Amino acid sequence: MNKAIEIIKKHLKDETVVIATSGGPDSMALLNLLNELKHELNLKIVCAHVNHKLRKESDDEEVMVKDYCMKNNISFKILTINNYNDDNFHNDARIKRYNFFEKCVKECQAKHLLTAHHGDDLTETILMRLVRGSTLKGYAGFEEKDNRENYIILRPLINYTKDEILEYVKKNKIPYAIDKSNLKDKYTRNRFRKYILPKLKEEDQKVHDKFYKFSKTLQMYDEYITKETEKYYKDVYNENLDIHKLKKLPKLIQIKILEKHLYQNYQNDIMLITEKHLNLLEEIIHSDKPNQKINLPNNIIAIKNYNKLSFKQNDNIKDYELELDEFIKLPNGKTIKKSTTTSNSNNTCRLNTKELKLPLYIRNKRNGDKIEVKGLNGTKKIKDIFIDKKVPIQDRSTWPVLVDSKNNILWLPGLKKTKFDKSKEENYDIILEYI
Repeated sequence: MNKAIEIIKKHLKDETVVIATSGGPDSMALLNLLNELKHELNLKIVCAHVNHKLRKESDDEEVMVKDYCMKNNISFKILTINNYNDDNFHNDARIKRYNFFEKCVKECQAKHLLTAHHGDDLTETILMRLVRGSTLKGYAGFEEKDNRENYIILRPLINYTKDEILEYVKKNKIPYAIDKSNLKDKYTRNRFRKYILPKLKEEDQKVHDKFYKFSKTLQMYDEYITKETEKYYKDVYNENLDIHKLKKLPKLIQIKILEKHLYQNYQNDIMLITEKHLNLLEEIIHSDKPNQKINLPNNIIAIKNYNKLSFKQNDNIKDYELELDEFIKLPNGKTIKKSTTTSNSNNTCRLNTKELKLPLYIRNKRNGDKIEVKGLNGTKKIKDIFIDKKVPIQDRSTWPVLVDSKNNILWLPGLKKTKFDKSKEENYDIILEYI
C-alpha cells in the first residue's frame, strides 16, 4: 500500500478528514491505513457510514464499522435511509449519500473527503462510459484528486486492484463485509466486473495501470480544452447561447461550450446527459429550421429560437417526446425501465425489437392516436381507452405512449397492450416495466 500511503502523506496533515466507509474491504482498508497514519500526520478521522436498509445484513455492517471506530477512537457518523423518493433508487441513494458526506465535511470543517474507489472501479467506469457514450471528461472516469466547491475528494486507492485490497485486509485481519448484491447480473457494473474485466486481465494483469494512464491523458487534454473554452464562452453566452457565434468556433470548442452550459443546468445530475443528447443539440444548432425544441432529462427543454439557444424548465408540460434508454423518468412522476420482471400485467410489455424501428420513444397522446389492442381485431382510439378506464382528465395530457421510430404505438403503459406485445412463450428481447 505504499502508493496509497504516499498520496495520503502528500495531501493530508494537521487536519480533520472525513472518510466514506461502507464496510466493504475497500473502505475498511482505507480506514485502516488512515488509522495507522493518524498520529504521524496529526489527523482527526471522521468515519461517515450509510445504512441503506436494503439488505438484511445492513444493520450488522453498521455495527461492525461502529465497533472498529470505537476500538480505534475514531469519530463515527451514521445516516440511515428508510425510504427512497426516486423510482431509480440507485440515483436517489447516491444523492442522499453524497449530501450526507458533504454535511459531515461542513460540520467537521474538513478539507478532504476520502473515498475508496480503486483501479478496478476506474477501469469499469471508463468501459461503461465508452459503451454508453459520454464527454471527454466523462470518458476519463474519476481522478485521484477532485476539487469541489468547498472541499476536495481524495481517492488514495486509485492505483490498486480489488484483489490487492482483499489481500491487504486479510493479511492485516481487518474486518469487512461483502455486499452480495454486487454479484447480481442485473446491474450493469456487475456485468462489466464479472465478465469483461477478467478477460482484459487475462491479456495483462496490470491493465488497470494502462487505464489509469489513459484517464490521466484524457484529463490533461480536457483541462487544456476547458481553459481554451473559457476564452470564448463569455462572447457566445449572454442570457442565451448565440448560435451564429457558436457555429464559427472549432467543433471541439462548440461541444465544450454545450457541455459547460448543460452542467450549469444539471449539476450532480449531469450523468443523465448522454452522447445522444449532445448529438440532438448539435443537430438543431446546424439545422436550417429557425424554431425547434428538444426534451431533455429532468423535464428540461432546449429551445432554438432563430439565432438563440436556451435551456428552460418545462413547468407547463404539453407535448413531450423522450428517447428510451435503460430507464426514463416521466413527466407524470412515473418511470419506465428495462426489466427482468415475470409479471404479465398491463404495467409490463415484452417486445421483439427485430419487428420494430429503433430507437423507441415515450411521448404523450397526439390527436387521432389509435392502437391495435392485443387480442382484438381493428383499432381503438386512445381517447376512448382513457374514458373506458376512467383516467382523470388532468392525467391524460401527460399519460405515456410508447412508440417506435416509425410512430407505431407499441404500448399504453398501465392501461392496454398492443399486438406488438409478446407472451412469455414467444420470442422477445426486451421487457419494459411501468412503475
